[in-house]
Amino acid sequence: MYARAILFFVLLLSGLPLVAKGDLPFIKIGVLSHRGDAKTLEKWTPTAHYLIGKLPQYDFEIIPLDFDQVNDAVKHKKIDFVLVNSGIYVNLEAKYHISRLATMINARHQTPYKVFGGVIFTRYDRDDIQTLKDTCGKSFMAVNENSLGGFQMAWGELNKQQINPYQDFSRLEFGGIHDNVVRAVLEGKVDVGTVRTDILERMNNAGLIDKEKLKIINPQQNSDFSYLHSTPLYPEWPFSKLKHTDPDLARQVAVALLQISKDDPALAIGEYAGWAIPLDYNEVQRLFKALTLPPYASLEKLTLTEALKRHWYWVVGSLLALLVLIALTSAVVQHNRRLKRSQHRLERQHQLINQSVGDGIYGVDLEGNCTFVNKAMEDMTGWSATDLIGNNQHTILHHTHEDGSQHRREDCPVYQSSIDQKARFIADDVFWKKDGTYISVEYSCTPLRGVSGKVRGSVVVFRDITERKQIQKNNQEHQLQLAHVGRLSMLGEMASGIAHELNQPLTAITTNSRACVRLLETNKNNTEQCADIMEKIAAQAERAGGVIQYIRHFTHKELPHKKPAKIKDMLDTVLDLLHHEIKTKKIILTLKLDPKVPWVLAQDIQIEQVILNLIRNAIDSLDSVPKEKRKLVIRTREMPRNKVEIKVTDTGRGLKKVIKDQLFEPFMTTKDHGMGLGLSISQGIIEAHGDQIKVETPLGHSGVSFYFCLMQSSPSNTLK
Repeated sequence: MYARAILFFVLLLSGLPLVAKGDLPFIKIGVLSHRGDAKTLEKWTPTAHYLIGKLPQYDFEIIPLDFDQVNDAVKHKKIDFVLVNSGIYVNLEAKYHISRLATMINARHQTPYKVFGGVIFTRYDRDDIQTLKDTCGKSFMAVNENSLGGFQMAWGELNKQQINPYQDFSRLEFGGIHDNVVRAVLEGKVDVGTVRTDILERMNNAGLIDKEKLKIINPQQNSDFSYLHSTPLYPEWPFSKLKHTDPDLARQVAVALLQISKDDPALAIGEYAGWAIPLDYNEVQRLFKALTLPPYASLEKLTLTEALKRHWYWVVGSLLALLVLIALTSAVVQHNRRLKRSQHRLERQHQLINQSVGDGIYGVDLEGNCTFVNKAMEDMTGWSATDLIGNNQHTILHHTHEDGSQHRREDCPVYQSSIDQKARFIADDVFWKKDGTYISVEYSCTPLRGVSGKVRGSVVVFRDITERKQIQKNNQEHQLQLAHVGRLSMLGEMASGIAHELNQPLTAITTNSRACVRLLETNKNNTEQCADIMEKIAAQAERAGGVIQYIRHFTHKELPHKKPAKIKDMLDTVLDLLHHEIKTKKIILTLKLDPKVPWVLAQDIQIEQVILNLIRNAIDSLDSVPKEKRKLVIRTREMPRNKVEIKVTDTGRGLKKVIKDQLFEPFMTTKDHGMGLGLSISQGIIEAHGDQIKVETPLGHSGVSFYFCLMQSSPSNTLK
């Protein structure tokens, strides 16, 4: 940011135009963007402006190029000059005949140098990595395969130690720019990294890294070169012209670069000291020959073994593809053979499926006549295939409703599906059997289309639901019975409460009446008449009290008639009634039943009422918690003294202590619309069975548990 401001100020003072004139030819200078495009533009744009000042008849522009973009830009003449590392230059010279005009004189800390190298490094705390040999089996990151200082120089040193980066490292990665490589090593993402010389010093001086946290591998000493390096030194980047560039323009640019003043701001911003006559790049060429890199990668020298080493993944991939192709071809041939055999078996399999499936299936044509039936159809209805095929199915199966009323043909769903070509599902209907009785069925009717797509009739698939409907009917009756028991128990509690409340004022009336009698007896005036009247009042009050006491005894529940009852059966009955509500509210239900105590001695209807009340209370409590936390656990376990504990636990909102202490009192409720009698009634039932309902809240958890005990029993036990 500061460098750009200085550049703007310098250009403003120099009077140079900030915007190129439309009639000036653009001269494009491609620069290798090894630290990112923004950094490249910031660093080299001042040099372009310097050339504009020296050659005002041209407008120079910096074009940042990634490693992968350089070759394309030169090949298609998208640029006129190019500034790249020495390795890329050697390749471009051989392929496209570019010519170097000057060699950059780099500068850091006021120290100019025309050569550079590569530095191989790891973190200072990696005691297991001291030499190049120690890098074998480690992960390694370089800048780019075409980066001379950021990879190829280090490869040359590794090659001397007979280390192949593509084979001997556990992982070889390329970071794209030098800064990414340094950060990857410091952050422990890779074990070893390599960048060009002076990168570590630049980042350290900029405060981006702490150089002391890095350790140099294979360090080199050179009195004329003060920067950390692990490789021999090679000539710095050359500034080159492309083959199509005008030679006179190239000469003027070369002279301008060689004559740049040491005080020019372009040098400070570009972090270099100037330009020198082109150096000899034979050292780079020798390195590439040793590594058999382009332009010295000769196909004649590439042995089969070396080719397999370098391109083993392509060979393996090709072999796998060939094997897959062979396998697919073989599979297709065999599949065609199987298709011919399968075609012959299809009709037999179709017939076998029809005969073995548990649901009844039959076909109907557009006239309503049966075309085929399966064995299940014959077994369920008693009609044989001979009775049905060719005859009208409605006349045989659908002629009458369950209530005995006539079922018209035009109302028949099977007939309607054939007419309007729409599938139908009938949840409850009846089919008449051959013996004159009927079965309850659910069935689907689907239009049957031919090869041309035209409807030829329909297919009916039905299932006998007679037993299911009977179970539903029994459940409804059982639910009504439970409700009846609940209402009777509630009536008993209410009558007991009323009796208790009325008995006290009647007692007070009796007491006061007798007091009046005693007072009147002390007065001799009309004492006999008043005494007689008060005696009658007292007698009537006593009689009313007796009536209330009788009602209280009458409504009080007697000891239940207990018999052996299976716990699982009682739970199944209750859960059948609550199944829809549990499923709708997405409650996770868990049953943990002790197999050692399956039977108890109880009045099953009353105990089912208690369990129903407890589970329903738990379901209501779970409404206040998120769906994923709604859990309900029903547990039984064997207890001492031949007892069985039944416990209902939920993860709901829990109970406050004040509510917990009054929970079993009549008319005490936490629900908005509750009567407050459910737990009171349930407590009365359990007390009649010899125990009490207890409540607890798990320590440190939400939710609540209700539990009670019943006596163990077995199927053979009877109550005497």
